Amino acid sequence: MEKRRADLIAEEIEELVFDGTYPDGTRLDENALAERFGVSRTPIREALQKLVQSGLAAQLPRRGVFVRQPGPVELIEMFEVMAELEAAAARLAARRITDDALAELGRANALCAKAVEENAPGAYYAENERFHQIIYAQSGNGFLRAEAEKLHRRLRPFRRQQLRLRGRLAQSMAEHESIVAALTRGDGPGAADAMRGHIAVQGEKFHYLMSSLRQAAE
Repeated sequence: MEKRRADLIAEEIEELVFDGTYPDGTRLDENALAERFGVSRTPIREALQKLVQSGLAAQLPRRGVFVRQPGPVELIEMFEVMAELEAAAARLAARRITDDALAELGRANALCAKAVEENAPGAYYAENERFHQIIYAQSGNGFLRAEAEKLHRRLRPFRRQQLRLRGRLAQSMAEHESIVAALTRGDGPGAADAMRGHIAVQGEKFHYLMSSLRQAAE
């Protein structure tokens, strides 16, 4: 499905934050952004709300929307919770996933593999999101699904940024294969462990993400 204009603009603004064009504390002016992107203020307003939802910006009453870079402690805490939520979803899905959903996961993975071959992080992330959404749904737990989706939205710009780490696309793809294998054999603990390792930000992944944020701040 073609992305909506507001979604595309939100992603472009994320890039401008990460490359330092809009450093921490910058006011994101609707009029200036509308002129920059050649659109009305409506999609700009929607895009800014997406950034606020993700935590990459903050809306201050009567002042506007400002870039807000989370500190390392806040970011690592969010990823820790995300890893546990997704691990729980994978563990439950291992018992409940349908054959049709497994086939859909396979199709999403095939498109992920194609994106790896083409070195296309954006295309990979789009299919990666579909991959995770299938697992949330197959957990069979509506509350868990809603909480995972909420935090997933908040971490979206940071998860997308991680995929630029050299070799990360291929590594993520291999992790997907381990998750699917565990789900296929109905191995709840194995699926949870594979998913937790896939989401957790540690080692090189964490240092790369912190470096990206530091460069943007400078």
